[in-house]
Amino acid sequence: MTRDELKGKIQTVLGPIAPEALGRTLMHEHVLCDIRPPTTRGDNDLGPEITLENVWQINHGHGIKRAGRKYMLDLEDIATREVRMMKHDGGDAIVELTCGGLSPDPKGLQRIAAGTGVHLIMGCGYYVNDYQDARNQDRTVDDFAAEMTGQILDGAWGTDVRAGMIGEIGCQSPWTDLEKRVMRGALIAAAETGAAINVHPGRDPDQPQEVANFIKAAGHSTERVVISHIDRTIFDEERLLRLADSGVTIEFDLFGQEASYYGLSDIDMPNDATRLKLIRALISHGHLERVVISHDICYRTRLASFGGHGYGHIFRNVVPMMNKRGYSEAEIDAILVGNPRRLLTFV
Repeated sequence: MTRDELKGKIQTVLGPIAPEALGRTLMHEHVLCDIRPPTTRGDNDLGPEITLENVWQINHGHGIKRAGRKYMLDLEDIATREVRMMKHDGGDAIVELTCGGLSPDPKGLQRIAAGTGVHLIMGCGYYVNDYQDARNQDRTVDDFAAEMTGQILDGAWGTDVRAGMIGEIGCQSPWTDLEKRVMRGALIAAAETGAAINVHPGRDPDQPQEVANFIKAAGHSTERVVISHIDRTIFDEERLLRLADSGVTIEFDLFGQEASYYGLSDIDMPNDATRLKLIRALISHGHLERVVISHDICYRTRLASFGGHGYGHIFRNVVPMMNKRGYSEAEIDAILVGNPRRLLTFV
């Protein structure tokens, strides 16, 4: 595949499609993934099976010492069923951002896409520092750039399945030298292929802006950069609007997480209604075209099969909430169809 052949198309795991074929899209999910911390992956004790009796405690993080299964999305039959349920609820496409360090499975994604009729767009590149192979510590920017370019044009992770987006590119706060090299490589690969980039920012309210500033300082446009996980990172309108003014796309991707508890940081997680209020603030300031949404499902316990909301939550529950809160059909369409279509179309 060449860049000229990709230009003007969206690349799914089953091949390129016309942009108008995309439909309603979740911009950040994991369908097949292993997000266990690398230091724990040799542990054979995965804890108890997930049941209706313990799923709340597993999610809340207290009372159950080992819950390794929670972090493993490795059941392809369940994944196929969950994606099919999303389609029934009104979804058409999923951007699947399981990248290096999270056990990507391109062939598995192909089988799920073929078995469900849902467009799956695969990410590429690398997650945060501690999830990367130790060999990456000595790699150059150009080496990372060449790998990501190849993942888009030729095939990723030893397969012929091609990525349709770069990311999620992992950052921490403070940002490590390795992560900055991967980011620079991603920017080069984006320029060479015409792909968009998704960024996983560190858990500091100023880190998304640091990423945007870094990209501009490197001489690249922010127009095709999506910054994820804003709903666990930025909680005030001033920072949020300043970030949107920098040209990046703002991704609220933890819809369905309704509890204030967040085990990875000392924050009070917002609920879906609060997310919609922040999105309304962005729209009111002229940033409708800079908003996308998703669930970022990476735990088994968020799947419907294990007591969670599943990939259909936004279509089943959030869209009706948007209607009740005065969102127009044009606004909903921009967030779920128009903005994803523009970002995923190669330029």
